[in-house]
Amino acid sequence: MTTSLHPLIVKTIAWQNEADTLAFAQNLARSPALAHAMIELRGDLGAGKTTFVRHLLQSLGVQGRIKSPTYAVVEPYTLGDAAPHPKLDIWHFDFYRFNDPREWEEAGFRDIFASPGLKLVEWPEKAGKHLPKADLQIAIEVLTDESRVVTLTACTATGAELLA
Repeated sequence: MTTSLHPLIVKTIAWQNEADTLAFAQNLARSPALAHAMIELRGDLGAGKTTFVRHLLQSLGVQGRIKSPTYAVVEPYTLGDAAPHPKLDIWHFDFYRFNDPREWEEAGFRDIFASPGLKLVEWPEKAGKHLPKADLQIAIEVLTDESRVVTLTACTATGAELLA
């Protein structure tokens, strides 16, 4: 069996406003494949990565304030029996301030990424080669009218299932 270096699926969509972001997050939250996915979020500061994550987590049933992990690097969440994801562990990473690759081992991130659950990763390029392969990459580009062009790249079968 040979492995392809090419993504399985690449889609481009538009988010004209935050309601479009919310609708996409709600749709993604319904996918059973999300329970064991790693999603990379790419884009400039202010592109809407954290806003998307907030909408996704709320759509999954996370209650209360959803904080950006910019200073903490990771914010964990655990959901109880919420269909379609019974007992779901979620980790929201923000590697924007990640400076030293040794932090990866010291923080125990290898164990987190090896465990079941949803991993949402902002600024994945700052973690470099330490990250496992993403199932889905979401690249957000802000246009001059403040709308977003969003490129979705499924890099694994799980990612393709998320986009199906």
